[in-house]
Amino acid sequence: MIDVKELSESPEKFRASQRARGADESVVDAIIEADSTRRAAITRYEELRARQNAFGKKVAAAKGEEKQALLAEVKELAGSVKAANAEADAAQAKQEALLRTVPNLVEDGVPEGGEDDFVVLKTVGKVRDFAAEGFTPRDHLEIGELLGAIDMERGAKVSGARFYFLKGVGARLEMALLQLAMDQAIKAGFTPMITPTLVRPETMSGTGFDVKHDAEIYRLAEDDLYLVGTSEVALAGYHGDEIIDLTAGPLRYAGWSSCYRREAGSHGKDTRGIIRVHQFNKVEMFTYTTVEDAAAEHQRLLAWEEEMLAKVELPYRVIDTAAGDLGTSAARKFDCEAWVPTQEAFRELTSTSNCTTYQARRLNIRERQTGEGAKGTRAVATLNGTLATTRWIVAILENHQNPDGTVNVPAALRPYLGGMEVLGLAAR
Repeated sequence: MIDVKELSESPEKFRASQRARGADESVVDAIIEADSTRRAAITRYEELRARQNAFGKKVAAAKGEEKQALLAEVKELAGSVKAANAEADAAQAKQEALLRTVPNLVEDGVPEGGEDDFVVLKTVGKVRDFAAEGFTPRDHLEIGELLGAIDMERGAKVSGARFYFLKGVGARLEMALLQLAMDQAIKAGFTPMITPTLVRPETMSGTGFDVKHDAEIYRLAEDDLYLVGTSEVALAGYHGDEIIDLTAGPLRYAGWSSCYRREAGSHGKDTRGIIRVHQFNKVEMFTYTTVEDAAAEHQRLLAWEEEMLAKVELPYRVIDTAAGDLGTSAARKFDCEAWVPTQEAFRELTSTSNCTTYQARRLNIRERQTGEGAKGTRAVATLNGTLATTRWIVAILENHQNPDGTVNVPAALRPYLGGMEVLGLAAR
């Protein structure tokens, strides 16, 4: 949730953010008007409440007819106080409802525009020239079937479209990849977490997801619980309604979980293989830090993502996501996209978002202010970043394939696969 005080003091900054996102900027003025109404209603209530208290003293001192007259006034005043309180509550509720519709304030420097208006910050690694090597690359599904690693047909039989089985070396490869990511996170000071994959609606909405209108989210209506699309949700809610201590530095968690997405808007897209599926596994970094440290922490998360990509020896590029393609809670997002040879395109493998204080305000996560003259508490900043996920298998299989369909194992993964250097073809 945005800071209404900041919005009231700098409305043009928020209008510009809305324009950059391609969102409705008139909501800024609606919030300012609602805030004015709320303040006026609270002032009226407090004035009436003060009069009511003063009348109480007069009634106690009065006698006879004077007391009866005062009691009648007190009764009328009590009705006015009740009405003013209801008006203040209604104004507060309206303002909060409006605030929850506004996405996070976009950081300065974020590109304007939509999905295709990103800026490439850098490209790393060399794309293989398969033609020069004398063979046409197979796509990840064909390779996966040759290795006995991916079974889409039985996944669909058991669960429907966009489900799959990873088996044999496919299952081992995913576990190796995720364990490599978790080991790196632990070495960097993250606390490993196995997180719930079902969360309450207040946790889901507190993270920034629209539980009423987001078609990507799976909901268990009977229990009023939601399946998460990332462990970010559970990790964001972990310190909900708490005052946390950041004096020793950021709190960093690495969540390992299964993730679920309906992919409601992806009909006809990436229907082959495991690029866009309903269920996958992921290791997600999540940080709580101070507002002042958030931008630097964002760069650290990006660096850790790039470190993982280097370990699995993939060519990739880093993009600065345009404002119109940011999620509701993100003030800025960097994606790392790996080269997928058979698509002749870069495809997203990781993303890292700086959510500033947006999630913390919704989930009521604060820190005590320190320093000279500091009083009370303030919202913390939250950030997240993907460290590895099932989709990485796509890029690993395609980029490290051999002409016979076998796949060379990146050196960093070999210790997690019992020293295996090549993923061999499955027995026929």
